[in-house]
Amino acid sequence: MLLSIALFPLLAPRFWHHRYPRVSAAWALVLAVPFVVRFRGAAVHELLHMAIVDYVPFVILLAALFAIGGGIYVRGTLRGSPRVNVAIMAVGILLASWVGTTGSAMVTIRPLLRANRGRRHRAHTIVFFTFLVANIGGALTPLGDPPLFLGFLHGVPFFWTFRLWQPMLFVCASVLGIYLAVDLVCWRRETPAARAGESGTPEPLGIEGAHNLLLLGGVLAAVILSGLWPGPEVHLLGVPQRAGNLVRDAVLLAMLLLSWSTTSTAIREANEYSWQPIREVAILFAGIFVTIIPALAMLRVGERGGMAAVVAAVREPVHFFWASGTLSSFLDNAPTYLAFLNTALGRLFPGVAESVAVRRLIAEHPTYLAAISAGSVFMGANTYIGNAPNFMVKSIAEESGVPMPSFFGYMVRYSLPVLIPTFAVAGVVFFT
Repeated sequence: MLLSIALFPLLAPRFWHHRYPRVSAAWALVLAVPFVVRFRGAAVHELLHMAIVDYVPFVILLAALFAIGGGIYVRGTLRGSPRVNVAIMAVGILLASWVGTTGSAMVTIRPLLRANRGRRHRAHTIVFFTFLVANIGGALTPLGDPPLFLGFLHGVPFFWTFRLWQPMLFVCASVLGIYLAVDLVCWRRETPAARAGESGTPEPLGIEGAHNLLLLGGVLAAVILSGLWPGPEVHLLGVPQRAGNLVRDAVLLAMLLLSWSTTSTAIREANEYSWQPIREVAILFAGIFVTIIPALAMLRVGERGGMAAVVAAVREPVHFFWASGTLSSFLDNAPTYLAFLNTALGRLFPGVAESVAVRRLIAEHPTYLAAISAGSVFMGANTYIGNAPNFMVKSIAEESGVPMPSFFGYMVRYSLPVLIPTFAVAGVVFFT
């Protein structure tokens, strides 16, 4: 399933564009049918549990953030100087943990593209924007990046991830500093007309659809309250779920519908809004969440399971940082987070119920969870396929005429020389 996501867009892009729903469904059925035949009721329960507890809340959150973020349009005339570009990225970083990397990227990518419209050297700005706003900036809350929201669904307290502020600040400051140095060099190579900016009367800065900021506040409040008030346990199709989670999901859907019904069509057209990106994420993640079930089960029982070699090889927090980060780079950081969370639980608390094991992990070995969280969020930036917003940003930039680097060009020219050394230092400083 994951190799299909990684390779088909490169090797057969036309086939993938038209057939990815069928590919996702095919891989899901290849697992689900023999799984149910062999394990019957237990398998059905696992499939329903994954859908009700993980997949549906995950998609609802992403859809709400995507829809509300797409209803906010930042207008005005900006000159794409290094100082302005750094300021836009800094705003995106600050927003990312609270409105999600998807929401923040959708709000800030358009002003950044408009500001740099007259420049010849623009691709590096979009790549660094992807690093910082679409990935690293979302490390502080479960709203920020999908892996952390899955952690929240599995019992990690909402504000626990604030402990990542030091590695996040270090990585953001380092990468932003490198960007500033690169962009200053590129800025000197621009023509005088490009440096002067657009001619004519400048348009003042402003925000249209600002009421969507209140709706984002409603999303934030709903997620926090679901952690503070889990509510009584209810059963849906035999799967235990908390009433607080159901209320949260209902509120998120209400915020989405309010945004859609109260935001003018002109604003969404100005943002070139389309449901296609979230549709693609929902379809592909349906396949991912189904096919990851046996892998998580084997990891959960530690060295007594079918993935004993993986559990044995990943032992220290810095190992989890690099292992979760490496897989997040080439697969997707949300299921990778779940895989290594279960690896840690299987190594440290084999056979213990997940709800108990997560609480013990936080109390007794918090550095392990911090390493998994940071690796999954940070290193989703290493490739276009590491995190859902990466391809979305690339697509929007190319539609605006920015010649973005290829899959391997992105890695060779940017990820390897910029991110990997930065992550190496962060791993030594914070996770050893």
